[in-house]
Amino acid sequence: MTPIPPAAAAARRPLRRILIVGGGTAGWMAAVALARVAGNGVTEVSLIESDQIGTVGVGEATIPPILAFNALVGIDEAEFMRRTGASFKLGIEFVDWGALGDRYVHPFGAIGMDVESVPFAQVWLRAKAEGFGGDLAHYNLSTVAALANRMCLPSPDPRTVLSSLKYAYHFDAGLYARFLRAIAESRGVTRHEGRIADVMRDADTGHVSAVRTDDGRALEADLFIDCSGFQGLLIEGAMQAGYEDWSHWLPCDRALAVPTRNVGPLTPYTRSTARDAGWTWRIPLQHRTGNGYVHASGFTTEESALETLMKGLEGEPLAEPRALRFTAGRRRSQWVGNVVALGLSSGFLEPLESTSIHLIQAGISRLLALFPDRDFEPLLATEYNRMMQQQFEQVRDFIILHYKATRRDDTAFWRYVAAMAVPDSLQARMDLFRATGRVFRLDDELFAADSWLAVLLGQNVQPRSRDPMADALPADLVRNRLAGIRHIIARTASAMPDHEAFLRQYCPASL
Repeated sequence: MTPIPPAAAAARRPLRRILIVGGGTAGWMAAVALARVAGNGVTEVSLIESDQIGTVGVGEATIPPILAFNALVGIDEAEFMRRTGASFKLGIEFVDWGALGDRYVHPFGAIGMDVESVPFAQVWLRAKAEGFGGDLAHYNLSTVAALANRMCLPSPDPRTVLSSLKYAYHFDAGLYARFLRAIAESRGVTRHEGRIADVMRDADTGHVSAVRTDDGRALEADLFIDCSGFQGLLIEGAMQAGYEDWSHWLPCDRALAVPTRNVGPLTPYTRSTARDAGWTWRIPLQHRTGNGYVHASGFTTEESALETLMKGLEGEPLAEPRALRFTAGRRRSQWVGNVVALGLSSGFLEPLESTSIHLIQAGISRLLALFPDRDFEPLLATEYNRMMQQQFEQVRDFIILHYKATRRDDTAFWRYVAAMAVPDSLQARMDLFRATGRVFRLDDELFAADSWLAVLLGQNVQPRSRDPMADALPADLVRNRLAGIRHIIARTASAMPDHEAFLRQYCPASL
């Protein structure tokens, strides 16, 4: 190995101090992840938040990549679930989205398996056209298990169908932040209590040099992580990153949220029900159920939205409904100078596909991959912003798809979203699917082709054609292979324990 020349070694200038501005889920996720950096013996990590400022508590429902984050920071799954009242999540059930009376599941994990190297979706489209394909849901273990209220951990043996089971969690976001805080502090992260009164910048570089609290303390750092919420205290207030407004595609700009007592079986899936001017969520945790109504203020009143939410509740409310206002979109730059925005400071996309916490995680992972020193090479920020723009836009398109791919015309809201022009990137994907039945995953896109298929077919977007290779397969082979997949999935799901019983055995809540 060639030794590093002394001059090059001396030029390295690791960060001395990192300050996370704001707590909540984003702040404490960042704190736990960045605590690893302190292992260099040079860098100190601290966080400032105020108990007087409430957090939005975004994200009670998650998607499977959260398992990778928890593993990265060394979290024991059962302990985490006990401490946050968590339940398992195998997918999202969508009700009344394609048309009133429609119901489908966007599941985790693969749908079916390829047949003689022909993509399963193309084989299924052929079988469906010939009258023996059956319901697409029967070819995904997570869907079959979810609708039967079954759950267990996946098998590590890739030869078994149980290895295809993919899952995420429902949990209390406030308790998750508290859980992460304890871990972060045990690993050397320092917490400062206080409200920020001023942001100071270096006259030469324009970088943020310190934040001043309302009691006069100045907290200096080399790198600042802005987790201050919608206001973007540093990324917008100081660095003026700008905001790209996507409300013409995603007109929902309000949410009402209320917890209720649990009633009925503890389902291992989130439910999203389309309403007159948006959609309601139902997220079952061990100790309560989260409910909310995401809606567009241009198509309903707050009074009507509140009435819709409260009428749809299944259990007794445990608190007064809480209101939230937002504008769908993203910061034009999420890394400016020595400030990186995470969470609501970086942008907001409605939680239809439970991506809020994932976008925090994506920002953290990319920051670690492009971690700067005190010289702050500008190309690092450029690449970070490119990658995060791509991630936000890909998630944006997938959320817009749910609205655009509707046949509903019963309210002004649904007529608007069905008729609206969509981003060219989404229109191209929809056009390709309608023409050929094909969907392709782009780069390191979050949502796999099966996710797009689940929504497109679930909302009855029917392709005009399919892969000719599927038609070349012998009919008996196709029929037998599909029947075999359905059989093994049904048998595997029926052998799994009840979700609630599994929670009691594996990770009963200890709140």
